[in-house]
Amino acid sequence: MDRRQFIEFVESNQRAVRRFLAALCCGDTDLADDLAQDTFMKAYLACDGFRGDSKFSTWIYRIAYNTYLRSRRNVKYHSSITEAESMGSPERADKNFEYQALYSALEQLGEGERSAILLHYMQGYALNEIAEITTSSIEAVKQRLSRARKHLKGLLSE
Repeated sequence: MDRRQFIEFVESNQRAVRRFLAALCCGDTDLADDLAQDTFMKAYLACDGFRGDSKFSTWIYRIAYNTYLRSRRNVKYHSSITEAESMGSPERADKNFEYQALYSALEQLGEGERSAILLHYMQGYALNEIAEITTSSIEAVKQRLSRARKHLKGLLSE
């Protein structure tokens, strides 16, 4: 893959990858943007390793998913009062709460269930592609989707 092809692939997949990462991050768009940037940088550095065995989008989603998982391992769960005070204007707060129920429900799912739901319903990937992205079996993906649907149904009906 040459530089021009890589740029074309990234341009055609960039918005969807950012949307996927934002959903995995339960609406934290700043973190999602950072992860997307890391994803595209890693992909660029590894583009010689793309053999075309799968679609480019599947390859880039695998990198995005692994980048997200690595970031979760290094997360520190604390916020200071100054961070809360600097959240922004009431208009931005209203926009941030637009999908709060969905993000809250997604956040309560396990990583595997959340990624399966997002890849299948938000990105439209088939079971075999999700299995490839998450390095799981197709049966595991089916189970995660089934469990995730049940969990989301219960969480969103509350």
